[in-house]
Amino acid sequence: MTATRTTAPVSGTDGPARRADEAAPAPAAAPRSPLLRGSALRTTGFHLTAGLLSALWLLPIVLVLVTSTRTFDDIAAHGVGSWPHSFTFDSFRQAWVDGGQQRALINSVLVTVPTVLISLGLASMAAFALSRYDLPFRRVLLLVMLGGNLLPPQILLIPVSKLSEVLGIYDRLYALIGVQVGFGVGFYVFVLHGFMRAIPGEIQQAAVIDGAGPWQIYWRVILPLARPALAALSALSFTWIFNDLLWAITVLRTDSRMPVTASLIGLQGQYVSMWNVIAAGSVIAAAPTVAVFLRFQRHFVAGLNLGAVK
Repeated sequence: MTATRTTAPVSGTDGPARRADEAAPAPAAAPRSPLLRGSALRTTGFHLTAGLLSALWLLPIVLVLVTSTRTFDDIAAHGVGSWPHSFTFDSFRQAWVDGGQQRALINSVLVTVPTVLISLGLASMAAFALSRYDLPFRRVLLLVMLGGNLLPPQILLIPVSKLSEVLGIYDRLYALIGVQVGFGVGFYVFVLHGFMRAIPGEIQQAAVIDGAGPWQIYWRVILPLARPALAALSALSFTWIFNDLLWAITVLRTDSRMPVTASLIGLQGQYVSMWNVIAAGSVIAAAPTVAVFLRFQRHFVAGLNLGAVK
């Protein structure tokens, strides 16, 4: 019997095939779809447009800041829009001391802080009553408060001025406080009413079961829950009242009682062509509102988000 001889496969026979497979190029990546390319172009265009608008928005602010730190001789020799050739803080001293910005800033604080506290205090109590209790004609009251804010203030300048003279409070800071409170409470009530109305009624019912009265419910339950809305309104009202010019020049006459916005007009008349001093006064007037917004920024954003989700 003849034995059949079996030949073992040689390992080197499939070596070239393996090397050929390893040397084969990887498949090319699939081309990006037109939809993805369009989305990337839109995103890039949005960022470029937003950056350009931000630069245009910040350009006047940077110009004022740079002008406030230049000397008068530098501005007179090279112009306001030229590259600065000097740096000094003397213009801030002139605006603060000689220009009367120190006293004007104190007047603005004396008007703004009490106005914000009184306005939000009254508005929060009114919004609590209108949103948590079934009062008669509450919708009518809300519409009346909202409608009062729709009236242009220009048509009320003469009546408000005459009324303040009749009451004997003309040219007094508390007259300006009263005007600001009267014209701001309606809007604050309308906003706070929406926030307090969204608070679940079960929370108030649980407080009633625990024996809490209306004042305790307002102070210990509703008011803490409405803190984001109050913080947002505090930042907004502080900015509006502090920057107000119209009512200040309507009910005030004496220069020593003018707030900082009205004092800027006198500063411009005093330093007609000294743009560095005028720019320094503008920076001083804007600094408190910027500081308040940065302080309440987190609560402000929380208040906006709460209003958006509601």
